[in-house]
Amino acid sequence: RRDLYDVLGVPVTATAAQIKTAYYEQSFRFHPDRNAGSAAAAERFAAVSEAYRVLGSAALRRKYDRGILSAQELRDAPRPAGRPSHAAPPQPRAPTTHPGPGRLPFDFDAFYRAHYGEQLEREQLLRARREQLRLRREAAEQGRLRGALSDLSVGLFFVLSVALLYGL
Repeated sequence: RRDLYDVLGVPVTATAAQIKTAYYEQSFRFHPDRNAGSAAAAERFAAVSEAYRVLGSAALRRKYDRGILSAQELRDAPRPAGRPSHAAPPQPRAPTTHPGPGRLPFDFDAFYRAHYGEQLEREQLLRARREQLRLRREAAEQGRLRGALSDLSVGLFFVLSVALLYGL
């Protein structure tokens, strides 16, 4: 039995985000759909999936780190791809020479959204907050500028009226 941290290529002190990123990178690289007919890639994909099933769950990871993870708990752990545990592993497809008109062989946008959707949403939220803050700062600066101009106008009017009265 191999060390699951070595399978994913992360240190024992890795955060959940580092483990998730390592899993997504390796599962993408060794997925049977991308490596049709490669038994080594299918075996590596299965090992990476098993490692993520354990290390991706905080409770199972604690048990694994202590060395008390049972085979029953490992079998009952949810699959990373969301498949039911009784589902058979995917069968490799025959290589397609031409994906057809208008179809991409792999939808990278859907993959990216599925695996990094939360991060994208956080980044969009941060961008929106920064934009609101910038607009508030600009509005405050314009308000200060208007205030300074009105003070200057009143002061100039006062000076001119004093000069006019003095001249009479």
